[in-house]
Amino acid sequence: MLKRTDAMMIKRMRRQGLYLKDIAAQIGCSERTVRRTLQRGGPASGRRPGARGSKLDPYKPMIDAMLGDGIWNCRVIRTRLQAAGYDGGSTLVEDYVRPLRRLQPSKATVRFETPPGRQLQHDWGEIDAEVDGQTQRVHFAVNTLGHSRYFHVYAAPCQDAEHTYESLVRAFEHFGGVAAEVLVDNQRAAVVGRSGGDVRFNARFLDLAGCYGFKPRACRPYRARTKGKTERMVRYVKENFFQRHQRFDSLDHLNHCLEQWLAEVANQREHGTHGDVVMERFRREEAPALQPLPQARFDTAYRFQRTAGWDGYINVEGNRYSVPDEYCGEVLNCHLTLEGVLTVYGRLRLQGPDEPIARHVLSDPSAGWQQQPEHHQRLWRESMPVQVRDLSVYEEMV
Repeated sequence: MLKRTDAMMIKRMRRQGLYLKDIAAQIGCSERTVRRTLQRGGPASGRRPGARGSKLDPYKPMIDAMLGDGIWNCRVIRTRLQAAGYDGGSTLVEDYVRPLRRLQPSKATVRFETPPGRQLQHDWGEIDAEVDGQTQRVHFAVNTLGHSRYFHVYAAPCQDAEHTYESLVRAFEHFGGVAAEVLVDNQRAAVVGRSGGDVRFNARFLDLAGCYGFKPRACRPYRARTKGKTERMVRYVKENFFQRHQRFDSLDHLNHCLEQWLAEVANQREHGTHGDVVMERFRREEAPALQPLPQARFDTAYRFQRTAGWDGYINVEGNRYSVPDEYCGEVLNCHLTLEGVLTVYGRLRLQGPDEPIARHVLSDPSAGWQQQPEHHQRLWRESMPVQVRDLSVYEEMV
């Protein structure tokens, strides 16, 4: 049987917008009990005939009103009660208020529904899985559309900025459009700091937002549960997909399995909150509301600089790669794609885009230095001149 405090909590959580099944889970009762409590406005009377009440009973509505006004200090509450005639002890007040403290607004999580196309929520998860015959930590990014709960998953070797941006780009391409805003937590890939109430976003994350036309948003510190829709999907991926699949040939194979699972299982489920099949709700309501994709795909490559040695090579991830000899000694801009394609750029042009001066496919250091012969023709010609001698000199010596 529900207590009076349980009934108060049910009414308070319902006013905050929580669903009946979530209220029932927190209280520890059935949805039917929650519904009946809301209909009658309180718990069923369970007092035995002749049972003695508490001195506090006449003042409980007054306490409820104070709690509703944000007054939670039991000393303050008791002082006001005494002014109204209460002559009981402080323990009765404290015992009544204690179970209600979890209703404080600052600690309550209010879940709200967003219009079609309004919001995408981003989050990372990780799990141990067998890849290429070895157990390793797999990181996966989950991007969920708030209205339909249609989502995309991308597995990666790490959770750095470049893979974060790649996960969002792949999600947009999977959806066929872009949400009006993207909600992230305070990871460095998106947020570099805060000043007062203002968020300072990562410059490249702002570039991504500008390219795709969405508004970046960040959860308040220590309130990552604000994006609870995608956090639930992280748990769903672990408990569903990774229970069906435990072994993968590679990360590419893992991502292929994820795409198949999304199409055949995850996005075909009937969602418990809105009651629709996720795919059908997405196609009917959310897909038409998404913004179009940009004409050019955002470049998610790593960006860094290297100084070309006087031998015409740069050092990248433990191996050396040739550049044209005219750039020896210069600082060069480099782009390295997530697929391992290295592009090197030379001097900045005053007009027009930078022109690449070299391209290589990243290789293991054991494969040796990677050279393109045309890069060092002038270097060989000028630094190693060949001396030509008249062979008649040797004939005279004989």
